[in-house]
Amino acid sequence: MKISRRQLMAFALAAPLGLSACQATYRNHGYIPPEEQLAQVVVGQTPQAELEGLIGRPSAQGLLTGSAWYYVGSRWQFYGPREPREIDRQVVAISFAESGVVSNVERFGLERGQVVVLSRRVTDTGVTSLGLIRQLLGNVGRVQAGDFLGD
Repeated sequence: MKISRRQLMAFALAAPLGLSACQATYRNHGYIPPEEQLAQVVVGQTPQAELEGLIGRPSAQGLLTGSAWYYVGSRWQFYGPREPREIDRQVVAISFAESGVVSNVERFGLERGQVVVLSRRVTDTGVTSLGLIRQLLGNVGRVQAGDFLGD
């Protein structure tokens, strides 16, 4: 079997494309302030009002107003048809005292992360247990003329 010049050129162009499809790609999500900016935050001195100007807005805040700010950043690896995999996660938690001054700065990594199972609680309305025709026929005897006339 003889390979033509055209087939050889097509293979030469397709081979790098095929090999590049096997290379992992990475994506960064979220925001973590750099160490230089975090060094400007002084525990016990920096007020919450100045913090946004120093290191930026947080990814999330604590449930209570002014309790804590959280900066979350993660790095994901995408490799061909495989499921994406989180390879790094950083969380910076900045807590505040009641006076509004920074009381603590903590950094957590992926090794300290825990999977939190969220429960979904839905209130049952009871409407789904009755069929449409049963609901319509159930209202037949309940309507009175006084409801329409406004006695």
